[in-house]
Amino acid sequence: MSSHTISNGKAMLLAGILASSFFVVPAVSQTAAPAAKSAVKATPVHYQPSRFSRRAALYYGQVWGVDSLSVKATEQGELIRFAYRVVDADRAQVLNDKKLEPELIDLQAGVKLVVPQLEKVGKLRQNPTPEAGRSYWMAFSNKGRRVRRGDHVSVVIGQFRADGLVVE
Repeated sequence: MSSHTISNGKAMLLAGILASSFFVVPAVSQTAAPAAKSAVKATPVHYQPSRFSRRAALYYGQVWGVDSLSVKATEQGELIRFAYRVVDADRAQVLNDKKLEPELIDLQAGVKLVVPQLEKVGKLRQNPTPEAGRSYWMAFSNKGRRVRRGDHVSVVIGQFRADGLVVE
């Protein structure tokens, strides 16, 4: 065989390989695109925040006489409601003390919220003498909606401090 025939054969082989790769690449990308779209349309997983650990729940019950701590955004985010249930009325006295000013601190947002005092209603908190088995709440003003659902906050009332509560 002549060298001219060999080089023509190599050129034909190279042209065949190149031509087949042009047809294969678009076919692969077209079949991969619908699969990627269907993966995006999969059922979304909704994040459910964990309130706090079992150890923390035991701590708040034994030291402060409260459990079932929760923080929720209400009134379209304008108020943040902190609620708790009293299990030991003597230990829970500090949470209902009228002299103490509760604070809700959100380090992410860089804010410290307070319980507002309304002219006709007074403070947006319950502060009767605590009774075991009853639930109590207080609402913090969130003007500007700086604290949002999913944020980790701390509630401070005198010596009481609950850290890492997730806003629902």
